[in-house]
Order: sequence, then structure tokens, then C-alpha cells
Amino acid sequence: MASGVTKAASILVVDDDRTTRHVVRSILAKGGFDVRVAKNGAEAIDRLRTKRYDLMLLDVWMPKMDGLGVLDRLKRAKRKPKVVVLTSDDTPGTLLRAIREQAHQFVHKPIEPGALLSLVQAALKAGPEQPIEVVSARPNWVELRVPCTLGAADRLQDVMAHLDADLPVEVRESVEYAFHELLMNAVEWGGKLDPNRVVRISYLRAKRMLLYRIADPGPGFAMEGLDHAAISHPDDPIGHVSIRAGKGLRAGGFGILMVRAKVDELIYNERQNEVVFIKYLD
Repeated sequence: MASGVTKAASILVVDDDRTTRHVVRSILAKGGFDVRVAKNGAEAIDRLRTKRYDLMLLDVWMPKMDGLGVLDRLKRAKRKPKVVVLTSDDTPGTLLRAIREQAHQFVHKPIEPGALLSLVQAALKAGPEQPIEVVSARPNWVELRVPCTLGAADRLQDVMAHLDADLPVEVRESVEYAFHELLMNAVEWGGKLDPNRVVRISYLRAKRMLLYRIADPGPGFAMEGLDHAAISHPDDPIGHVSIRAGKGLRAGGFGILMVRAKVDELIYNERQNEVVFIKYLD
């Protein structure tokens, strides 16, 4: 039986490639899961009528009914499995359509056996989540409403990494770091990890710049009140460490200071519950 899972969870693998179906089924069966397969979306819908599945691994482009069509049908179903889209098509348009259709996660294949098992176990352990709402899905203008949970934040970071996949490595890593730090601040401090509150994300991609806007539902903060953060001690980068210890806070406090070093512009609104960062591309 799979580690960390209390029963033989049932999984439906949907892919039009016979070899992929066989390999994925074999890996998951050896991991202790109850696995069934379908060769297209139409067959998957038929299987869902006769058996309840905990998880579906779903390809996108298949004959008769593609994966996006399956997701659309599932939105109207009373009982439905959690869906991980597993595809070689990681273009922004396909990714955002899958998220809009309420896929739990989007993963590029091929995927190593160990990573596949870890992915499945994590998806099964994850509790019910409010979906990420896609307000705009244009590749150069993306707007999202994200529940204030750590799970949603993790899934969103994977989404945004796909949008920036064509950038030079150094630029991509800087943007990913900045986005991670500011998103976690918004979810943890602004949203208080309340799944009923949302963080609003905007992503604009132009020829010469990349812009992110993150707005949290909190009251904001005063920069001068962040004595526990390195940003408030420009002449002593570790001066905040003893203050954090005295307040019982975990180690850290370098986030905003590091973000400023990673991006070209960092701008807060008056309440400082909204932030924009810009990275120039040439």
C-alpha cells in the first residue's frame, strides 16, 4: 500500500498513447494504487459513470474528447475525482484553460517514476481547496483570484513558472524568487491563511518588461513598523535577527530586501496591501 495513504486509492489514467498508459499504470500499481486506464476522454467519462475514482491523471490532446472537454463535463458532476493534468503541452493558453476548468494541478510529462508517485501521494493527501479563479487568460495579460492557503500558493507558483519558462535562466529565477516571497507575504500576513479570502494576482508581459501586481485582502502595514525585517536596518543587515528572536518569530526577515535586489522596480500602494514589481527584459 502506498506510503502515507490509508487505503488503496483508485486512480484513472487517461491518455491516448498506449505506452504512456502502460508505464504509468505499472508505476502506480507497484506503488499500491488501484489503477484503471482510458484511451480518450469519452472512454474516461464512461468509466466515471460506473466507478468512483479518487484521482484522475488526464492528458490534454486526445481523439473523441480531449482533456479540456473532460474537465468541462466534470464541473457539472456531483461526484468527481481530483484531476492532475499530465501533458507534454505546457503552452500558457493550455495551462490557463486547464486551471480555469478547475484542474487541481498541471504537470509536464514525461515525469520520472519517483516524482510521479510523490505527485500522486501529495494530490491525494491535499484536502479540498477553493479553486483558483481565472479572470483573464490571455498569455500577455493574466488575472487570477487565489484562495489564501498554502496549497493554493504552491499550485500557483507552478502555474506562473510555466508562463515564464522562455525567459533566460537568471531572469526567470529572479522573478520566481520575488513572486514567491511577495505571494507568501500576501497569503500568510494579508490573508491570514483564510481559505475564504483571496489574493488578486495580475501578470502583464510586454516586449521589454514583465510586471506582477499582488493585492492581498489585509489592512496593509507600515514599512517603518517592520523592525523585525532586514529592510528596516539598511546599515546592519542582521540587526533584525535579535528582534525576531525576542518576538518569537521564525528565522528570516530578508524577503523584501532580497526582492528589491532581484527586480528592477518594487512599488507599494499607500496602504501597502498591494505591490507591483517590474523586471525589464532588455
